Amino acid sequence: MWRLKIAEGEDGPYFYSTNNYVGEADLGERTEVEAARQHFYDNRHQVKPCGDLLWRMQDGIEAQACKEVPYIAYKYVRVGLDTDTQNQFSTLLAHRASSSSDVDSLIFDCCRASTFEGENPWPRFEQELKHAVVVGLNNGCEGYEVGPHGLKRRGLNFWREVSEERQVAARHPSRVKKFNPTFARPPHARPPWLCPDAWCMISGQFLREKQFEQTIPPVRVEDGEEITYDKASTALSRAVHFFSALQASDGHWPAENAGPLFFLPPLVMCVYITGHLDTVFPAEHRKEILRYVYNHQNEDGGWGLHIEGHSTMFCTVLSYICMRILGEGPDGGLDNACTRARKWIHDHGGVTYIPSWGKTWLSILGVFDWSGSNPMPPEFWILPSFLPMYPAKMWCYCRMVYMPMSYFYGKKFVGPITPLVQHLREELHTQPYDTICWRKVRHLCAKASITSWSKIWIQNQIEDLYYPHPLVQDLMWDSLYIFTEPFLNRWPFNKLREKALQVTMKHIHYEDENSRYITIGCVEKVLCMLACWVEDPEGDYFKKHLARIPDYLWVAEDGMKMQSFGSQEWDTGFAIQALLASNMTEEIAPVLARGHDFIKKSQVKDNPSGDFKSMHRHISKGSWTFSDQDHGWQVSDCTAEGLKCCLLFSMMPPEIVGEKMEPERLYNAVNVLLSLQSKNGGLPAWEPAGAQEWLELLNPTEFFADIVVEHEYVECTSSAIHALVLFQKLYPGHRKKEIENFILNAVPYLENIQNLDGSWYGNWGVCFTYGSWFALGGLAAAGKTYSNCAAMCKGVAFLLRTQLQDGGWGESYLACPKKEYVPLEGNRSNLVHTAWAMMGLIHAGQAERDPTPLHRAAKLLINSQMEDGDYPQQSHTNITTAATATTTNIIVNITIPLPTLLIFSYLNQIHSLDVVLEDTDVVRALTDYVSYAAIESLVLGASSRHGFIRLKSSHIPSSVSKGVPDFCTVYVISRGKVSSVRRASRPAPHASPLLDQIQTHKEKTAGSENHLQNSLRGSFLSPITSDMLQHYKNAKLLKCSNGCRKTLT
Repeated sequence: MWRLKIAEGEDGPYFYSTNNYVGEADLGERTEVEAARQHFYDNRHQVKPCGDLLWRMQDGIEAQACKEVPYIAYKYVRVGLDTDTQNQFSTLLAHRASSSSDVDSLIFDCCRASTFEGENPWPRFEQELKHAVVVGLNNGCEGYEVGPHGLKRRGLNFWREVSEERQVAARHPSRVKKFNPTFARPPHARPPWLCPDAWCMISGQFLREKQFEQTIPPVRVEDGEEITYDKASTALSRAVHFFSALQASDGHWPAENAGPLFFLPPLVMCVYITGHLDTVFPAEHRKEILRYVYNHQNEDGGWGLHIEGHSTMFCTVLSYICMRILGEGPDGGLDNACTRARKWIHDHGGVTYIPSWGKTWLSILGVFDWSGSNPMPPEFWILPSFLPMYPAKMWCYCRMVYMPMSYFYGKKFVGPITPLVQHLREELHTQPYDTICWRKVRHLCAKASITSWSKIWIQNQIEDLYYPHPLVQDLMWDSLYIFTEPFLNRWPFNKLREKALQVTMKHIHYEDENSRYITIGCVEKVLCMLACWVEDPEGDYFKKHLARIPDYLWVAEDGMKMQSFGSQEWDTGFAIQALLASNMTEEIAPVLARGHDFIKKSQVKDNPSGDFKSMHRHISKGSWTFSDQDHGWQVSDCTAEGLKCCLLFSMMPPEIVGEKMEPERLYNAVNVLLSLQSKNGGLPAWEPAGAQEWLELLNPTEFFADIVVEHEYVECTSSAIHALVLFQKLYPGHRKKEIENFILNAVPYLENIQNLDGSWYGNWGVCFTYGSWFALGGLAAAGKTYSNCAAMCKGVAFLLRTQLQDGGWGESYLACPKKEYVPLEGNRSNLVHTAWAMMGLIHAGQAERDPTPLHRAAKLLINSQMEDGDYPQQSHTNITTAATATTTNIIVNITIPLPTLLIFSYLNQIHSLDVVLEDTDVVRALTDYVSYAAIESLVLGASSRHGFIRLKSSHIPSSVSKGVPDFCTVYVISRGKVSSVRRASRPAPHASPLLDQIQTHKEKTAGSENHLQNSLRGSFLSPITSDMLQHYKNAKLLKCSNGCRKTLT
């Protein structure tokens, strides 16, 4: 069964971790998901992103298996023990088998043989049988082979190795041949390792394993009904209850991060070329990969660049080859998938019209000729740094893709020409392979017949060509092809080519080592792994790459897919901030503590190894990655969100959330953020952006734009503003001037990149709604308001103008490549877009001016919540580039809608009542009033001044703490932190007489602007902000015995 395993690895020569495998997992299968799979297939053309349901469905599988699945022995087991013991064991197996006949045979896992030495094995066998997880098979059961360190089953129709054996194999590669002649599966890998291994007993995980049951009844806001605090807080509690149950044991939230359809086929091609297909992808894996391919085939027979995209030559050809490699015939596949795909390819000109990345992969496979590709000379990696086009000036992803590609081009590497490759040559080309004039197809790329630049968007909707190459670029390729390449392949210039290939591999090995062979992303992972195999098929570099293939695999109801890479840290950072904002700290304290621990362990502890600047790398010490520490690549907004979480936790009691992060590590994070700011005030994502913009003219791809050099992003800039504003409040003496300058320069950047319609372009989410949410939040964090910032006014006007009739917002992913706002088809709302827009408006103070748009949107969110507290999967909300959409289900389903419900909980709950106490004795005035008003929570500020004033006033908090009744909890705040707490020992003896006053005050001001200002006094503008915990503290200044909060001034 497919199972998700969390952080259960063991270091070895081919597999190791820097953070004890925190955030790392693998996944396996359960038969009960067939209904979910069928439901997805039946509706695949309506809702194309999956709901990521499989891993949530797993439950106490070991107990269920023992109750529901019969034990049936197979023919023979050799365990390396004495004859009597084997006979006893065989008798027991036969007895177990006699009661069942509904499957031909079963395989069960045993402990390794060495554990039985020197003891009576019978009780252990009995114990193992009682708790064995059993999987029914129809054939291929030929018994075990025993090695010196464990058991190995032979002849199975899918891979299911004992975990102990994997650990031994990874630590001792010399023994691998006894178990597997080609590949030793590693002991564990980062999320999510997909292995159909039923011996994964993971107690206390996820929904059913945690015995999750939604006990809070659902709520609904009827037409014409006002949203009340009770309904908003109930919906919030249901969401928090559900979302907390999804947390993994190490503190992160597992989630899919996939969607593009050019990720997985190259991996299948790679392991086919290297001869590891059957080992890396056993039968069950191949079945799930094919399921994914079938589920996302478009109705016209092709595949899009991503699962919601129109058909493209690139992904249609790759998907066709993937199906053929995995065993489908030329006319095979579900619903004639291969036949329909081949027809689409031929109808659109044949495989010679595939974009440049496809030409490279087909040349490597042997279905294309290298002379049909534009040059990618490896000599580029030895160019001097004074040239305008130098490797360090490239965007890191572009650099890491073309590094191994240039290695293959320089070697003109071609994999084994197998019968399948020869058949593919016949099937994919529209003319005989030997008659193709390859030099004439170099610039071909599938496109529509319309060639007008003004109608380029029509082309994009039909074919691959998103970024047509300018004439100057084609001239450059032609010059390299005609003049340079012939020289570099002949003596003595071929010596330069050999040197360039060596330098290129040196860079590849450096990047591999510093990412623990995860590499920066999935496209680069496959290319670098294959390059290591080409260099040395038996080398350790390639084996280390094999050990981390599972890091990229994920299975859901739509099948097995390859992720861009994990999004553990990014998802966890937002999740924790959402949960902190819920004001349910005591109820979810263990969840917060685990999340805090995960975030601390995920911080990158060191810079890249050696002379990293000469290897074109930037500092990373103190940063956070998109996934986990092993990945090693710093990301600015991930660093900002991680820093923000740690700062928020530092203001909370350690007995609840764990020990706070050391200041030095916080300083390192700040250093990374400050080092990345550009001259224009914006912040890039990975490395400093300093290259000239004109270099984008040399973009070698056809389906991506703006990928040659690093750029600044509104999201990264806004996240950094939030984090640094909060850091400056808590650590005002650290690099004060630099942080002030950072914020001072970042604000004009946000204002300057605003579009004429008032929106901001979002680079990592769909699209203008996403960018506007971040921009408005960043401006608000920097002190800008609707009344003093024209950009904020325009941003609010854009969001209000795009709100739909049902109160929600819905934006199509087509807005990303088209770069103008495009509503969802049929003017449908999307819950995530709705939440983004709401938080953007709340940042800009919309609730104080006119809360009606927010109430309409909140009604949609509340009424859309499902029975279990989750939210339905809808259209894509994330993008990786302008042309590629991805799915991150944790963000989609719950993380974003959750905090917006919190907003309305407080909008309808908090009512301020100003009280002035007049007395010459401050301590007496406060203690007497607490007794009279039955105040259950009191927050006092301790003076941070020095000298006589501080000494004179320092006794007040301590005196009040001692003097107030024992039903009042007293919090003393100093320098923005809780310095002491005196907890109540009993409830208040009577209801507060202030309740009637507050209710009267509420009724008098209901619906008025004054009421809204009072309601929002002391609250935060958005839960995903650096001020959320301050609100949590301020909101509890005084609390009556019935839980109604009041403010005393």
